[in-house]
Formats: sequence, structure tokens, C-alpha cells
Amino acid sequence: MRIKKIFAIVLALLVIGITASRVLAQEVRIGALQDTTGATSDVGKNEAAGVREAFQYYNDTGGINGKKIRYFQYDYGYRVPEAITTYKRFRDFDKVVMVLGWGTGDTEALSPTVNADKMPYLSSSFSGHLCDPKKTPYNFVYGTDYSTNARGCITYWFEEVWKKDPKWKADREKGVKPRFVCFYSWPTPYSSAPIKAIKDQATLLGFEIGPDQDVPLTALDTKSQVLKAKEFKPHLVWHGNTTMSVATAIKDAYALGLGADHIINNWGFDEDLAKLGGAAVEGAIGAAACSFFVEDYPAKKKVLDYIKKVNPGFPPEARQIRTVQGWVKVTMAVEVLKMADKAGKLNGPGIKETYETLRNWDGLKEFGGQLVTITPTDHRYSSIVKVGRIIKGKPTTVANIDMRAKFPDKWASWLGW
Repeated sequence: MRIKKIFAIVLALLVIGITASRVLAQEVRIGALQDTTGATSDVGKNEAAGVREAFQYYNDTGGINGKKIRYFQYDYGYRVPEAITTYKRFRDFDKVVMVLGWGTGDTEALSPTVNADKMPYLSSSFSGHLCDPKKTPYNFVYGTDYSTNARGCITYWFEEVWKKDPKWKADREKGVKPRFVCFYSWPTPYSSAPIKAIKDQATLLGFEIGPDQDVPLTALDTKSQVLKAKEFKPHLVWHGNTTMSVATAIKDAYALGLGADHIINNWGFDEDLAKLGGAAVEGAIGAAACSFFVEDYPAKKKVLDYIKKVNPGFPPEARQIRTVQGWVKVTMAVEVLKMADKAGKLNGPGIKETYETLRNWDGLKEFGGQLVTITPTDHRYSSIVKVGRIIKGKPTTVANIDMRAKFPDKWASWLGW
């Protein structure tokens, strides 16, 4: 009798194991790390909503070649230790095949582990440090890297504003060099990531560079920094933080008569900047990863439909470009997973190899993304910088600058900056 009971238990466990294996084989598991409560939640909440909506859409339309997408989305509050703990949960408990990451500090901190684990990691950090596969072979980004964006923004301002705008005519005619300063959070890896690159570009273009100003990500008052910068009399300020902090700094600069123009990294330039900054941000220039939410783009109808279906309590009037970025991120992941699955390579090395076969891939164009080329020697998503400007209170795309075409002798050497 006892032997029969033991046999029954063993048989039941085998059935459970086989059933679990079949379930796992019929679904594709993805981890999504988000900041919805921390220092970058001003942009993180919108992106997290877009990610949820996009996953629902792709499950509704067939998943990964018929396999259901099971995604695990966790908030880590922009805390690096929490990100490390959550990654271990993705790997050891949730058994994901890919992670959609968030911030620069945590993504760079996790990079050695991710690469040792051969875990494909597509992050919302576009740090140039993550784009050199000799150092970070399993890291990928879904937008033009921060350093290329920064170079593109200052180049656009130099060519389209400094050389043409009547505002600066007197200084141009006197032969004055454009003066430039950076406002950003010094200890924050995201904010500091492109500083070396933008200063290199400023030097290349003949700027005079003034002292950096340390502006916290959560800054509510930046008057002391503006007054210090005013001593240098800058023509141009680079803002490297997220939207709320950037809005604070530009409003203080406007109120105190700094007189400079403003260029902004992509996570600080969006519809909310226009709302928060008012007249102070009119004419400001910034980088963008895709179309702005308020613009027209081919995928807009399904984006709006899935807001209504998945998150009706978070309506379109409260959305910004970050929602569209969430769709870009998920779309890139899903399409690469489909390709890897069709090739029978739905594993870390196979997914990495699939990313590295993308050549002028147009899968993100419906969201205003760029053509994507990724190779085994260069994980930069694109050399093209989408430039936006606040015009009549709304962010509007004004240019797409190909930095490789503009600086062909420099492009290869900029990898990993």
C-alpha cells in the first residue's frame, strides 16, 4: 500500500513537471524593470504604461509566433540595489529570456552580470557606454545613444541658430566664440553619461566651455546655479536631467535673465516640458527617440486604442512621448524574439545574434523611430539624431541629423563614449 502511495506521488510530480514544461514551451517570458516611484518617475510612469499597452497588443495579435508573451513588470524606484535584486528574480525565479531595463546607473552596474549570464538586455538607458559590444556584448538600446544625441543637438544649434538667428548676429560679427555650459546632476550616471562627448563636440565646433552646474534630478530651485552660470554669460546651456528638473532650471534661467538658448537630452524634452515651462521653454531644442505623442505617426491609432483598452484611467491628455517610447521598446524586443524563435534560437546567444543581424530594419518607423542597424562590432542603434523644438507650446520634430554622414572621419572613434 505504501509503495502504491509513493508511486502515485512520483507520478503526480512527473505530470506536474511535464505540464509546467509544456506551459513554459508555449510562452515567452520577458522582464520589465520600471521607475514609477523614484527620481525619474516623471518620465517613467508614462513609459511603463506604454510598455503594458504594447505587450497587450502583441499578445492580442499572436504573441511570439503563436507563443503567449508573459511579462513581469516591477518598479524599482530608481535604486541600483533594488535593480540588482529584481534582475536576480527575473533570472532565477521568473526564468525570462530577455530583460527590458531602465536607468543608466543600474544598467551599467548590471552589465557584467548580464554578460556573464548571456541575458539580452534592452534598456531605456541609451548610454553610449552600453553600445560597445567588446565591453557590453548583451546590452542593446532602442534609441540613438545619449552621446550621439548630445553631439547632434549642439551641432543643430550651432548650424541653425548660432549661424542664422538675428539674436546672435552682433556676437557673430564681432567674431565671438559661442559660450557653452552644462546643467546636470553630477553624481547621476544618466545625466553625466554624454558630458565628455558634448564637450568634445563643442571643442570641435569652436565653442568656449564654461563651468558645469550641479543640478539634482529632483531640483525645485536652481537659482544659485543659474546665477553662477550667468557670470560666464553663456549663449547655450545643455540640460542633462529629466523633465521636471529641466523645467525648473529653464524657468529660473528665464526669470533671472540668463539670456541663453537651451538644448536638452531626450529624457528631459517632451510634452510635459512645454506644459511646465510655458513661455520660458519656447524655442528650446531637444533630442527625441521617436515621434512625440502629440504628433501624427502611422501607429497612433493603435496606441490610442490600447490606452482606452488597458489604461483608461490614464487618458491621452496625460500622455507624452514616453508612452510611444514604451511601444518602441516592446516592438523592438518582440520583433527580434520572433526572428530568433523562427530560427530556433530563442535563447540568450541566439537573441543577441538576431539583434546583430539588423540592417536598415524599418520595424520602428511607424512610431517615428529610425532605421536600425546593429552589428557584432557596434551596438549603436542609429547615427541619426531626431531633433525637436518647442514651437507654440508643443514639441515638434524639426530635423533628423545623420552624425555619421556629417562626421564620417569621427564616427567610428566615437563608439563607447
